[in-house]
Amino acid sequence: MAAAIHKATKTRSSRPGWSVTFSHPRRSDARGKFGLKVRRGLGTRDDAEADRLIEQFNHILADESWWSLDRRTEAEQRFDPVVVNAFYEGIEVGKLKSKDVRDKIIPLPTPNEDGYSRVMLVGSTGAGKTTLLRQIIGSDPRRDRFPSTSTAKTTTADIEIVTAAQQYEAVITFMAEHEVRCAVDECLEEACASVIRGRDDVGIANDLLEHREQRFRLSYPLGAWQEEQTGKDMDSQYEMDYDEYEEEEPEVETLTDDEIVDVSELKNNAVRLREYVGRIREVATAVGGQTEEVHGVFQDLDNANKRQDWLENFTDRLYESQDFAQISLDIMDVILERFSLIESGDFKRSSTDWPIFWYCEDNDRSMFLKQVRWFSSNHDKQFGRLLTPLVDGIRVKGPFQPTSPELKDEDRRLVLLDGEGLGHSAKEATSISTKVTEKFSESEMILLVDNAQSPMQAAPLELLRSVGSSGHGHKIAVVFTHFDQVKGDNLSSYIQKRNHVRGSIGNAVSSLRETLGAPVTEILERQLNDNNFYLGGLDRPTQNIPKGFIKDIGDLMARMQKAAEPTDPIDLAPNYNIARLELALRDAADGFKSPWFGRLGLSYHEGVRKEHWTRVKALCRRIANWWDNEYNGLRPVSDFIRQLQT
Repeated sequence: MAAAIHKATKTRSSRPGWSVTFSHPRRSDARGKFGLKVRRGLGTRDDAEADRLIEQFNHILADESWWSLDRRTEAEQRFDPVVVNAFYEGIEVGKLKSKDVRDKIIPLPTPNEDGYSRVMLVGSTGAGKTTLLRQIIGSDPRRDRFPSTSTAKTTTADIEIVTAAQQYEAVITFMAEHEVRCAVDECLEEACASVIRGRDDVGIANDLLEHREQRFRLSYPLGAWQEEQTGKDMDSQYEMDYDEYEEEEPEVETLTDDEIVDVSELKNNAVRLREYVGRIREVATAVGGQTEEVHGVFQDLDNANKRQDWLENFTDRLYESQDFAQISLDIMDVILERFSLIESGDFKRSSTDWPIFWYCEDNDRSMFLKQVRWFSSNHDKQFGRLLTPLVDGIRVKGPFQPTSPELKDEDRRLVLLDGEGLGHSAKEATSISTKVTEKFSESEMILLVDNAQSPMQAAPLELLRSVGSSGHGHKIAVVFTHFDQVKGDNLSSYIQKRNHVRGSIGNAVSSLRETLGAPVTEILERQLNDNNFYLGGLDRPTQNIPKGFIKDIGDLMARMQKAAEPTDPIDLAPNYNIARLELALRDAADGFKSPWFGRLGLSYHEGVRKEHWTRVKALCRRIANWWDNEYNGLRPVSDFIRQLQT
């Protein structure tokens, strides 16, 4: 039976030479079921050699006793290394800590040993964290464009910048291959569902090219969907219609020819995407027909629950389709090809040829950033080659200094930590991601970057609560960006504007007093009153920023460095009330379970709506595979920690 279900075949793909394709009996697909379709290069063009390797694959697939990781050592003595690596790699899926990988290549300096201050920038999406970071490291918004910024979710990887008087270095770590494969399958799944819902090619392509979580975008490595336009280009027409609202001159193009995807490559990418959409239509139509035979026609269902059940059955059948798996494998091959286009630096790869990290060093800043941008850029003229969505961490080290002479200081030693924003809505701010909170203890300053136009909304408030309740209130500081945009009939002077924004600090701390208690809120209030800054015009080149804001940036950077100074230890000891501990733990457990029962549809909880089944499934998939403990605002671990700290 095993030999009939799991059989290796020799195939041709975009890889040089022969490849092997087989359903892996011990690797799970995006549903969590065994039988993941795998394709691996055999490393040979010779037919006879390829047949010999395929025979070895089928020997392993036919005998279940070989399907255990414990027998890898024995397999290495009996089978070819290509066969052993392809079969056993990934059987035991775990989360490789990419931070540990980066630490081995470029260690993060510490205050005790090197006098460095580690500053963590955190704030709502779009508040201006990365824009502020650009000013601190002297990154020109048009020439350097590092790190990338945008109005949407842009920073999805950890960015760590170490200022040092030496040559430029970078180490960039990547998502694991199985995580990328899962994301690709989820994009394909959504695109197939779009076919069932009757969407056109544009809608199908959009669902394929952008993951619903908005963190994984296939348009970066595969290229954007190109509309076939007749007559005047649609974008040009829009630009003409809305040109009167342009306030600034358009940016001067700073990309060099070798950074732009050329016309022939764009055409090839467009042809490939249209082919994918066509194949997706065929797969979805075929699988949809099979589902209709059992569950009826999707469009005829008059009940949302029935449609949901229909789509669940449709999805299960999708993953059993060989054509569905073939599209996924083809996309993975194209993604892997994009890594080969990087000409500088060195890749460290796994035994299956998947990149683990990339390292580069250079004395020339422009050349250095030019190479790093392939892993961090979001420029649309580079779509089709960018590796940005595959990156989970960027660490760079070098003489990064502000461009303004009065801000430069060769003795300043900073480690700047940037990451994904907190989100905009109150729903997203129910708790702070563990990706953020785990860095609190590693930082000397936690810099909250907030928008002065709408200060201290849900996400910043939740961050303050998390910082205070975790015992890191003495590290908090706040910078209000977009201060130049604060306007009103009652705000005619700088002092009035500052007092208006500063008032939000007191209101925020007061609202937390009941939750955190007086001692903790006093620490937060004292810290925020002593460490608040007001900046504007950060999106401009430094020479165009008003001098007052330049001075404030200097004060902020001085405070950053001062955070590294050792503080006198406080003679304190914890005092636990054991009698009340059991009650506190019970209340925390109940406070966690009640809203989650509501999210799962098991009971009603005020203010909490039932989550869509696809989101819950995606969350469970990540937890079960040890990839992550959250998904798109669903944070059970963070929520439980929040209840324990409350």
